[in-house]
Amino acid sequence: MNDKELRRRDLIGSCIAKGALVAGVPMASSSLFALWAEGEKNAAKPTPAEVLGPFFRKGAPNTSRLHKPGDPGFPLRVAGKVINTRGEKVSGAHIDVWHADHAGLYDVQGYRYRAKIATENAAEYTLETIMPGHYPDRPAQHIHYMITAPGHKTLITQAYFATDPYFEGDPDKNYTKRNIVSNRELVRTVKLFEQGTPHAEINFDIILEKA
Repeated sequence: MNDKELRRRDLIGSCIAKGALVAGVPMASSSLFALWAEGEKNAAKPTPAEVLGPFFRKGAPNTSRLHKPGDPGFPLRVAGKVINTRGEKVSGAHIDVWHADHAGLYDVQGYRYRAKIATENAAEYTLETIMPGHYPDRPAQHIHYMITAPGHKTLITQAYFATDPYFEGDPDKNYTKRNIVSNRELVRTVKLFEQGTPHAEINFDIILEKA
């Protein structure tokens, strides 16, 4: 057992002795520690963080539709949920999202392709928007995220698209090009739908760490 595990065992033992941690049924401290350790082992990793970038703007509207009828660009739907590393839904989260238009330009005067979504108890969100364009400094298509929630660490991250020509058909191999993407997990599978209005979809669940 390493020093870190010993410190955790001592902390749990102290909490039990002081009544700050109580098992629902009679249980030895060693058994309770084993259950806690098992939970730690099975905990999900938080969503990898990325840089904030220079185009964030405060005051974006609370809306799930970022584009307007007739906007150029391929329609995109993004869906996901906000949970913590224990798999529990995180209610009361606020999700700032922003991305470039189809030509790779950001609206730095207004709030086109920007939103701040307040999630409900279901902790789920959806976005109706378009596929972002490329621009020279960040040639991979991406959507920026900043997520805040009571009792959790603020997360700044980005979502990328496995179909992006930038990855040359192999995101596993090419996500590290020019150090544009920090983590393969952020490159998401894209589903394409041809019936009705053709559009693309990605799932981008967000996993937060408790503060």
